[in-house]
Amino acid sequence: MDFLLVALVAGGTFGLCYLADKGFTKVFRGKAQHQSGLSVRLSKHYGALGLVLVTLGIAAIFAGLGKKWALSVGGGVISLVGIGLIVYYMTFGVFYDENSFILTTFGKKSTTYRYGDIVSQQLYSSYGNIVIELTMNDGRTVPLQAGMNGVYPFLDKAFAGWCAQKGLQPEDCPFHDPQNSCWFPTREEN
Repeated sequence: MDFLLVALVAGGTFGLCYLADKGFTKVFRGKAQHQSGLSVRLSKHYGALGLVLVTLGIAAIFAGLGKKWALSVGGGVISLVGIGLIVYYMTFGVFYDENSFILTTFGKKSTTYRYGDIVSQQLYSSYGNIVIELTMNDGRTVPLQAGMNGVYPFLDKAFAGWCAQKGLQPEDCPFHDPQNSCWFPTREEN
């Protein structure tokens, strides 16, 4: 009986999150870049892990009701972490087309940039993952992890658009070396 209850709660949670994702997409992502089908998104593991944590947290809350308050509190904390992962997964994205891209992040207004607005890039290594940080002309940075879905096609498109909007040829850019994760000049080269 307990297994059936957990399966129903998990199925309901997955179903609600799926419906919320579809509704969120229809309401908040109506620009041409959103509809192009080209994007950089976080790995689906963020969303899946968030759903698993929410499900486990809810199960712990119900298991601890009345007798084990620490289990209920721990379940609440785990559920909040899971919700945070789901929100982060659903809100972060770079959506692009031939001329520009939209940066969407949690808590900040979505911003549209032309590729020519990219000023520089920096490379970082974070826990064995390469982070490519693009600096925009307004000072905002766009952190892209090498493990994100669609990051390399975006960077190739961004470089081609950057060259076209700046009036440069790819041969005029000695810093361009995709094999070493370099698409744009570094801050030191500017």
